[in-house]
Amino acid sequence: MTAPRTLLDKLWAAHEILRREDGVSLLWVDRHLVHEGSHHGFAKLAARGLKVAEPDLTFAVVDHYAPTRDRAHITDPQIARMIDTLRTNAKAQGLRIYDLTDPEQGIVHVIGPEQGLTLPGLLVNCGDSHTSTHGAFGALAFGIGATEVAHVLATQTVWQRKPRAMRITVEGTLAPGVSAKDIALGWIAALGTDGAQGHAVEYAGSAIRGLSMEGRMTLCNLSIEGGARFGMIAPDQTTFEYLENRPNAPKGAAWEQACADWAALTSDPDATFEREVKFDARDIAPTVTWGTSPEQALPITARIPDPDTVTPAKADAARAALDYMGLTAGQALEGTPIDQVFIGSCTNGRIEDLRAAAAVLKGRKARVPGLISPGSAQVKAQAEAEGLDQIFTQAGLEWAASGCSMCVGMNGDLVGEGMRCASSTNRNFRGRQGRGARTHLMSPAMVAAAAVTGALTDVRPLMNGRAA
Repeated sequence: MTAPRTLLDKLWAAHEILRREDGVSLLWVDRHLVHEGSHHGFAKLAARGLKVAEPDLTFAVVDHYAPTRDRAHITDPQIARMIDTLRTNAKAQGLRIYDLTDPEQGIVHVIGPEQGLTLPGLLVNCGDSHTSTHGAFGALAFGIGATEVAHVLATQTVWQRKPRAMRITVEGTLAPGVSAKDIALGWIAALGTDGAQGHAVEYAGSAIRGLSMEGRMTLCNLSIEGGARFGMIAPDQTTFEYLENRPNAPKGAAWEQACADWAALTSDPDATFEREVKFDARDIAPTVTWGTSPEQALPITARIPDPDTVTPAKADAARAALDYMGLTAGQALEGTPIDQVFIGSCTNGRIEDLRAAAAVLKGRKARVPGLISPGSAQVKAQAEAEGLDQIFTQAGLEWAASGCSMCVGMNGDLVGEGMRCASSTNRNFRGRQGRGARTHLMSPAMVAAAAVTGALTDVRPLMNGRAA
């Protein structure tokens, strides 16, 4: 009899080549995703005269610096250079590249699942912290640094210490207007940005099983904002239905066998987790960040906390956040004026996210300017086929091309200094969306609500009689 194993145990054992005396494992990498920021890894490879070990398992994506307008004429020389460098490296190494004009281009963590490159049971690496997104498929997926990128390019392996296993269980049914984004911001606010430090989080419970794959990706994407090394969800019928007929998914008899194998990727009933945390879906409400950390978040109906009432260790951070954000203790979150909105990113730029925003915006006008950047060219095409783009533009918002865009601002899409932005992205750090930018994180539907009212707003009253 073998001891009961967690999903983490099973995935780790399947990829472990060897383990050093210090406990660090050498793992086989099934998919390596690279983008413009991976140039350091390619430079290290070139300096040693090496080639990519497994070019058929390495995929290049233009996303972080991807212009969202007029891609044929890139005027910023730095942006042009970063994209050209990736093109040069991809061509020299014989890699498949999802370039700006490719109909399958998009944000790396959107197109990996979309193209069926991400599959249950695989180990996925990328030089980007939100690689944890792919864990939604029952994959072992985590971001790596520049030196590790070079190592994977050269060997198709990565050295990694196995994290401790943690399970977050959410039982019940989410209320209308409450999404995976609210689950994520809710648990991070409850446990802190170090709440899952040193752990791999497996999400479980009826509320998690009730999420679409888009929702599951959002949840796993944000795992690292709570300190987790990565997040995971066991694959099920929802997973299989999403993946079936994807370009790189197994076909025919291989598909049937794959589904049978993937169904075994669950934690055993008696498996032991180092930490267990449980939430009731009924307690989760539409949530908004008020500060400069994802843990500084509250239900939209709440008031901004007084730093003197929070734990001493976090009081100074709260005071600094209020000063930066231009807010005061005791102020109601709802009704706080905003200057602009953004919908997009690897967190919330998928078709389900755009549908949710469009359901709120349909027939209404935005009171503030805003940008909507779909997560991929295919999401963009699907949204346009459904007429969502017309809803956005008729509301007065700008409909742009796919890329990381205003989430990180590397392509020139920025929030102005001192401006307040309602954003569907993943980080509200100082300057994340531009120098002096003030970012409030929330779901796409909540961003849409903020757009039509010009302030942070509870989306629920605006959803009466409407469905995404």
